[in-house]
Amino acid sequence: MAEAVPVRCPTCRRENAYSAPVFPCACGSPVVPPLNLAAPTVPLTRRTWSDSWVAVRCDACGREGEWPRPEVGCGSCGTVALIAVHPPESVDPDAPDPGPGERSESGARDDVRTDARGPASAEHPPAADSPTPTDHPAATDLPAATDSAAADRAPFRPVTIRTGRDAVVTAALYLRWLGFRDVPRPDGSAIPSAAVDLRAPGVIAQVDPTTVPAGLRAVECVWLNGLTASAASVYFSLAGYTTQARERADHLGIPLFVMDLTGTPQPVNDPADRLIASGA
Repeated sequence: MAEAVPVRCPTCRRENAYSAPVFPCACGSPVVPPLNLAAPTVPLTRRTWSDSWVAVRCDACGREGEWPRPEVGCGSCGTVALIAVHPPESVDPDAPDPGPGERSESGARDDVRTDARGPASAEHPPAADSPTPTDHPAATDLPAATDSAAADRAPFRPVTIRTGRDAVVTAALYLRWLGFRDVPRPDGSAIPSAAVDLRAPGVIAQVDPTTVPAGLRAVECVWLNGLTASAASVYFSLAGYTTQARERADHLGIPLFVMDLTGTPQPVNDPADRLIASGA
């Protein structure tokens, strides 16, 4: 994992610790997005497929691929902030030709696409066997997990989020990692565009794969569902939360998580931190 750096939230100005994700190049070398910390962060207001990726060049072999754009969820206000990345340097025209099938003028191999999106485009989602990150960012300063349940858990293995189904799968895997049993994974049916419920013994979670921040009503609904079922309520969102939703969740004690495209849920309030520390 790359060294953690402070990233300032564009909304509340709080600094959050962030470690850039490490991706696997086809040559076997780790690829880390070169963060441009001199540029201001930008709040994510609407997630689009084309804007969710950045071009990164492997320093070892020169291949250029597209990987998830670095982003961090603010631990204070819940804003999802996009972090700028230095663009790949242009290839030296005087450099020796690497030979056919090795590298094009842009620096990428002609016969191999080595990024998280594979051969897909913005209109066509990639195949499920696209490469996934070998590490993931830590968006916030989490308290030391002194609870034995947290200490005994192996590190969470993220799944790159490319579709709404991936978001639901990630939330299900994360709930299992927290210790909840029999959490179902989505079947072959289509994932609706709205939020999806995940129900298991002792927990009711809502997963919002949309590009709009979750609002007050959504948080209150998952709380009522959990209250009716005498279960814990948890919320996962791709686009973060409104200020009213965050304040209401803090009052009701509902853990809120944001998910970035690397597939790592990050806590955005104290109840989420406590859930991570204690487990199910």
